Amino acid sequence: MKTDPMNKPEAAGRLPVLAQAVAAPLTRAAIFLVATLNPGSENRATLRSFCGDLAALVRAVEFRDLEGSLSCVVGFGSDAWDRLFGQPRPAELHVFREIHSGARHAVSTPGDLLFHIRAKRMDLCFELATQIMARLGNAVSPADEVQGFRYFDDRDLIGFVDGTENPRGAAVADAVLIGDEDADFAGGSYVIVQKYLHDLGAWNALSTEAQERIIGRTKLSDIELDDSVKPTSAHNALTTIVENGKEVKILRDNMPFGRPAHGEFGTYFIGYSRSPRTVEQMIENMFIGRPPGNYDRLLDFSRAVTGSLFFVPSATFLENVTEDPTQLAAAESPAAPAVAETPSSIPPVREGSLGIGSLKGDTRHE
Repeated sequence: MKTDPMNKPEAAGRLPVLAQAVAAPLTRAAIFLVATLNPGSENRATLRSFCGDLAALVRAVEFRDLEGSLSCVVGFGSDAWDRLFGQPRPAELHVFREIHSGARHAVSTPGDLLFHIRAKRMDLCFELATQIMARLGNAVSPADEVQGFRYFDDRDLIGFVDGTENPRGAAVADAVLIGDEDADFAGGSYVIVQKYLHDLGAWNALSTEAQERIIGRTKLSDIELDDSVKPTSAHNALTTIVENGKEVKILRDNMPFGRPAHGEFGTYFIGYSRSPRTVEQMIENMFIGRPPGNYDRLLDFSRAVTGSLFFVPSATFLENVTEDPTQLAAAESPAAPAVAETPSSIPPVREGSLGIGSLKGDTRHE
């Protein structure tokens, strides 16, 4: 059976499903655009119509530079899914779970739509974002917009390489694309985003050795510290998730961002996974600790200012969305039955962890 990182393998008697560009190659520029859906049936109709138009918008902008590697992934928040599509709904989609632990706070912020736009050139990203917002018009309101960039040799603004161990090849699909466990949404994915701001003054006051113990890797060569010297609170230790003796991978495409004149220096964490539980466990480990109290010391220098969970349906799903007034009415009806969340191994805790995902993360950076 043939497998492609952008597609789920064809099951018996079932046509293959085309995934969105979740596994697109890393680029030098990105825009992360989060918006909320405004009330009103006309706005829901605009959004549903837009689903089928997105691919054409991407192609139109992409044609200006066919070697620019332009791509766009769109995801939907839990509330927006109910308003736009109704039943069925992705089995593990829910509002991002806020976490409090001491002075550490993984906030949950509004977000109905996520656009993850990538290209080798920022002007391509900018043009596509402009066209998307023009197409959506008054149907949405912007909640957050971040322009990310690659920093030297794929380093974060704190000076460490951000990403070394993402899955490769066919392993990407296994890590991030839903299969038979939720057959109605095969080829889809979950994505969690968090925007972190760093206190670079305090961080740079640390010795290189102290920074390396916090991250769990050497700063210059990006070699993982040996377990004999690496603290159990190291960032890459707490964000490594093992189930049944096997590490569970996610796909990261973190980007630095900032405004030096305003003293703003940050990392935009974005993690795709087959189940949101994996990233949620990372965040819990970071903010609460494993065991509790053994938290990620990077959080002493970084704070999360946003946090949202989205479902990324397949490209095939988007192409088949229509302006069905019956479905739109059902989605907004107050009599529609509530959908219980699928039980998760992660309770709706009030304590937590830094979702920069593992700074050891992404082999595509190599």
